[in-house]
Amino acid sequence: MRLTRFTDLALRVLMRLAVAEAELPTTREVAAAMEVPYTHAAKVVARLQHLGLVEARRGRGGGLRLTAAGRAAPVGGIVRELEGAGDVVECEGATPCPLRGACVLRGALRRAQEAFFAALDPLTVDDLVAAPTGPLLLGISGRPPSGPAGRPAGP
Repeated sequence: MRLTRFTDLALRVLMRLAVAEAELPTTREVAAAMEVPYTHAAKVVARLQHLGLVEARRGRGGGLRLTAAGRAAPVGGIVRELEGAGDVVECEGATPCPLRGACVLRGALRRAQEAFFAALDPLTVDDLVAAPTGPLLLGISGRPPSGPAGRPAGP
């Protein structure tokens, strides 16, 4: 199973916002940190906002924030929602597969796809940013990782 670039970027945006704390990064700043075009990031943010995982405020003091629902959302549910209910293989397309009426493979692939999603269900967005990932994300965003009591880590 391979995730679409859209889903991959959505998960990375959620992870980036999960470590933002009081900071409210803009879509443009998130796009720069993730090294993706702004237009792609804007589409992802709009979808995440529609799903209730991200809040976006416009204007001065605005930016993006992960909602409480976004923090606690099961990763498997997010991926299911973003990837859609499509089959792993296309059996009905413009040239339908001649085996489609008696194929065992299609059902097996559907079960494998659900097992893939189910393996992600126990994880939340907060789980994805636990150490060592969270501190690395802070470094990517241009903010130094925090040590104890909010002091910068390091020598």
